[in-house]
Amino acid sequence: MRQFLRLISLKRQLFSFNNVILFSTQPYLKQITRPALRKQITTKNKIDPYGWFMLIIPAASFGLGIWQIQRKQWKENLIVMMQERMKGEAVELPDSLEELKGMEYQKVHVRGTFLHDKEVFIGPRSLIDDGLPESHKLPNSRNVNSSRGYLVVTPFKLADRDATILVNRGWVSQDKKPPSSRTEGQLNGVIDLYGIVRLGEQKPSFAIKHSKESNFLSRDLEAICEATGASPVFIDQTLDDNVVYPIGGQTRVQLRNEHLSYILTWFSLGGATAYMWFKRFVLK
Repeated sequence: MRQFLRLISLKRQLFSFNNVILFSTQPYLKQITRPALRKQITTKNKIDPYGWFMLIIPAASFGLGIWQIQRKQWKENLIVMMQERMKGEAVELPDSLEELKGMEYQKVHVRGTFLHDKEVFIGPRSLIDDGLPESHKLPNSRNVNSSRGYLVVTPFKLADRDATILVNRGWVSQDKKPPSSRTEGQLNGVIDLYGIVRLGEQKPSFAIKHSKESNFLSRDLEAICEATGASPVFIDQTLDDNVVYPIGGQTRVQLRNEHLSYILTWFSLGGATAYMWFKRFVLK
């Protein structure tokens, strides 16, 4: 019994001794650990000026992605507007031909006479056959390469004014290029026709100087007007059910709309650089 009581007394003494050591060293532990921990946390979360500067990269990438969304919407609205102009009611050719610069893809009505002896060609070009009636389908189409042909451009002397414009009458295959092979399409006299206003086409980087007898590689208004003596006004004739050759309606809306791929590229780059920035400057 005495030994048991002595053991209990010894445990109490040891407990009291441990408390004295603990309470006596606690202020020193606070002085050592808390400032060091606070300094470590502050150093870890602090972003230096270089880190804030590098944030420009993800921010700019996200900004360009948003800009491409706006560009995509603008391009889609522009395509819709062009299609509406082409399918809408035709308007008369304005008195001032300078106004046509703001009327591309507008459907217009003109009246005059073709000058067939001055016709020229643009090509080679492929046939746009969307919606062509059966009367305009190429005979022996298996033997005809519809991807290689020419656009027949003929000066058109206006009846209501002293001016001559250029009319893209349509597409002909290689074998129909000579006028003698398509006499039924060489319309004479004063006629009414409808066309789509077109502006000049950018010259290819490999463009060569054209002669009056050569084919034109692009819708180079300056060169074509020099060869034909016409004014720099160009329209694509719409499809004429009464004429098999040339095949009209060769208007293509050429607008590149690749903004979706640009959107994905910029947002992907923004997300990747934002993650790299967060890992480098926040979780360092």
